[in-house]
Amino acid sequence: MQTVTDNASHTILVVEDDDATRTFLADQFTADGYTVYATADPKRALGLCISQLPDAALVDVNGGSGRIFATTVRGGAERRLDPRLPLILLGTVPGELDAVRAFDAGADDYVLKPFSYPELRARLKALLKRVEMDSRRSPVIEVGRLRIEIAQRRVSLRDQQVHVSQKEFELLRTLATEPTRVFTKDELLRAIWGFRSSGSTRTLDSHACRLRRKLVTEGERYVVCVWGVGYRLIDGPVAESARGQLARAS
Repeated sequence: MQTVTDNASHTILVVEDDDATRTFLADQFTADGYTVYATADPKRALGLCISQLPDAALVDVNGGSGRIFATTVRGGAERRLDPRLPLILLGTVPGELDAVRAFDAGADDYVLKPFSYPELRARLKALLKRVEMDSRRSPVIEVGRLRIEIAQRRVSLRDQQVHVSQKEFELLRTLATEPTRVFTKDELLRAIWGFRSSGSTRTLDSHACRLRRKLVTEGERYVVCVWGVGYRLIDGPVAESARGQLARAS
């Protein structure tokens, strides 16, 4: 099913196997001025990503097919797919584990069913706004020997590429915007995972630990834990040769 409005500001893809939910989302987003492509088939959805270039996708987890969709988009094996496509996964399993699996698969956000449409719409708008802000910024952050290329979602250390997951990249990019500032755990969980409070989750700590191990280099330490508070990217002042800020691409 395809629903299109003439004055839509963004194109979104809805992948949902339940007919009533798919129709409801298509109708509501169309009424709010979006161009909507809706399908129940994840394989067809991948084709729509290539042919229609949506600005974002809302994908039902649906027993795991939504996570497979996300990992396919993020994986880069299909070069016609944009690995930067903003993704919101819709799940039905309460609790932290399903949300963590969605984020590990590459989701930018996770919304539990039954959801409030106004909240879902607000989350989509916030995600699209964040992407648009990133696109207007200079494309590179450099801190010491660490280089983060925003548009390409590429990380390198001492000119060697470092492979990071979707959420590891988001965590690193956030910390790098103010490399010596301590970001609280609640602040990071809210900004990157959409959690309202940290509770007992170890999600942030697990991602930070993996990221720290990947950024091991002689004489420099990245992703510093400030016990009882949160994380910062580096200890002490930024090296004079580094630019701990958004750097202009030459």
